[in-house]
Amino acid sequence: MVHPLALSVIMRALAGCDFVQLPVRPEPQPATRGWRGGWIAGHYCDEFAEAHAKAMPVREALGAGLPAAGVGCGLARPMLDRLADLRRNAGSPGPFAAEALTEDYELGLVVARLGGKGRFLRLRDPAGELIATRALFPDALGPAVRQKTRWIHGIALQGWDRLGWSSGRPADVWMALRDRRGPLAALVFAAGYLLLVLVALRRLLPDPQPLLADPALRGLLWACLAGLAWRALLRAVFTGHEYGVREGLWAILRIPFANVVLMMAGRRALLAYLAVLRGGPLHWEKTVHERHCAALRPAGVQV
Repeated sequence: MVHPLALSVIMRALAGCDFVQLPVRPEPQPATRGWRGGWIAGHYCDEFAEAHAKAMPVREALGAGLPAAGVGCGLARPMLDRLADLRRNAGSPGPFAAEALTEDYELGLVVARLGGKGRFLRLRDPAGELIATRALFPDALGPAVRQKTRWIHGIALQGWDRLGWSSGRPADVWMALRDRRGPLAALVFAAGYLLLVLVALRRLLPDPQPLLADPALRGLLWACLAGLAWRALLRAVFTGHEYGVREGLWAILRIPFANVVLMMAGRRALLAYLAVLRGGPLHWEKTVHERHCAALRPAGVQV
């Protein structure tokens, strides 16, 4: 659902830049959707609230390239022509890379590499509503994992191949490291949750040696706990700011589930990437949005 002021905001902003991106706002699912709406669809609210209220403004402030979100974005016509010329020289028609799994993400970064200026606009209308593109994201595990698989495959793995590290600007290199950490993060999370299970099982066995006898290990665990608490606090603050205190508190409880989705998607993305390297076909899994925001009743979410 496009905000009524979105097009006018983009048009005015393009008078002074080459690329504009507005926030994406996943809508909380009504209570009638049960646990799926709260846990599966809800973690999209948490991630986009943090990404489009913290990460994107920071990227712009640092002068790094801004990835497009596929919706809520606009291109100045001269930049669109330059993109078309770039693609034409590479032997492909049109300004968009249809062979990329996350073509929208790549588009914004290519604009920056061509010297274009991008802006991320987080504005509110007179009623206080965020000027953003609203959508109902998947509320079932399978579609959510498939969507995250395409994102990880396209951004972290295919993006490495297609974009490389040749930007040269330290801010862009740092952001590329952050964008491409998905497979490594999935591996680290899997190892961490496995260790939690092993520690729980270890307590059932007789062991004369204390588990935390090493002071360095204790210090490391306390540092990790402090980092986890800080990350959970930030997620709760950004989610609560956009969706209310209740959703902010739920955001903390949804962190383990978001990690499970990431682990499952990271595994699928790595297997898909390895299959492509062996000569297999590249599969583009379309995210099916079965319902529209306008179908929500006033008792659920105001749109």
